[in-house]
Amino acid sequence: MIPEFRQKFNASFTAEKYEEFKDALKSMYGYRPTFREAETPFFIPDILMERLVEACGLISNVVARPDIKEITQGALYSPSVIVKGEDDHTTFLQVDFGICLDEKGDPIPQLIEVQGFPSVYFFQYMVSDLYHRVFDIPESLTSFFNGYDKHSYKKLLYDIIVGDADPKNVVLLEIEPEKQNTYIDLLSTSVELGIPTLCVTRVLKEGTKLYYLDKEGNKIRILRIYNRVIFDELFARKDLVLQFSFTDDLDVKWVGHPNWFYRISKYLMPYIKNNYVPETYFLDALETLPQDLENYVLKPLYSFSGSGVVIDVTKEDIDSITDRSGYILQRKVNYEPVLKSPNEPVKVEIRMMMIWPETHKKPFIVNNLVRLSKGKMIGVKYNKDKDWVGGSVGFYLQK
Repeated sequence: MIPEFRQKFNASFTAEKYEEFKDALKSMYGYRPTFREAETPFFIPDILMERLVEACGLISNVVARPDIKEITQGALYSPSVIVKGEDDHTTFLQVDFGICLDEKGDPIPQLIEVQGFPSVYFFQYMVSDLYHRVFDIPESLTSFFNGYDKHSYKKLLYDIIVGDADPKNVVLLEIEPEKQNTYIDLLSTSVELGIPTLCVTRVLKEGTKLYYLDKEGNKIRILRIYNRVIFDELFARKDLVLQFSFTDDLDVKWVGHPNWFYRISKYLMPYIKNNYVPETYFLDALETLPQDLENYVLKPLYSFSGSGVVIDVTKEDIDSITDRSGYILQRKVNYEPVLKSPNEPVKVEIRMMMIWPETHKKPFIVNNLVRLSKGKMIGVKYNKDKDWVGGSVGFYLQK
């Protein structure tokens, strides 16, 4: 969207460069991502960057409320999702915005989701570097925030995830990591931090302590867990045999703690009210439904990855719900196709990736992730056989 950079990029783009970019992605760790990485980064103009930073600050104020645990206790809807040893605040914070236009035609972010869970921090670390190198992106453009560069960003993540522990005692925990769509990020994290990536079925338990066997068969104590396990997926996998339970009394440090996945989620959105947040209501709190239901989205509180979302809401949809306490109603966000491609324009969603170290009063932005779409919604099924769509990163001019 920064016109001079967009024009220059589009004019110099070739299919050969894009293939070079994809080959470079594969060569970094000997693995090709299973999701589509877009042909282009997103160039973020000053006005949009200022608004994104302001929006994240306002949302951070809510996340940092002293009563955050009190107002979100209902998000921990079952004893099966409550993990002991919860810390004072989330470690990771993701804020997703759809890019729209205001009444003057200027770009404005509108909140889609907020999540207290890690994102692909290391994939974005590597992919932003590759866009720079392969497509000759000027060094004046960066994807990092708050003074970080790729070196200090990596050190920050090391300090957050590994801390003062020996890396061999820190594990990235997932369900069958090699089969995850984000495996490239898990692999990158493992290589860059020197920590093992571990399937939940490989964790051993003795008393309150957890262990794993290394490649030589040595039993290694687990002191810190960089948790990437989403319970919805875990509960659905009846075939998995675990030797421990997340709800056990465990002598480990969670990075970040699983409870925050639920606390900072769709459940928090009705509490966030500012110009960057579409109207959002707990369904059971509405005495009367909006007359323009077609302009709202119905979302189940305790379902993730888009499961159960109703895009074109009718009164019949709502009347069919027996327990309205499990839903929110959110005004639709109308993405505008703000990115110019060689053919049809592209819609943009940007995830501001934030971190909250124990030494800070609030979370702060460190990097970003961009999703590009030409379809009705963001996602693979809406963008089949399209180009200039998929995962990407946003670059802005450093001041």
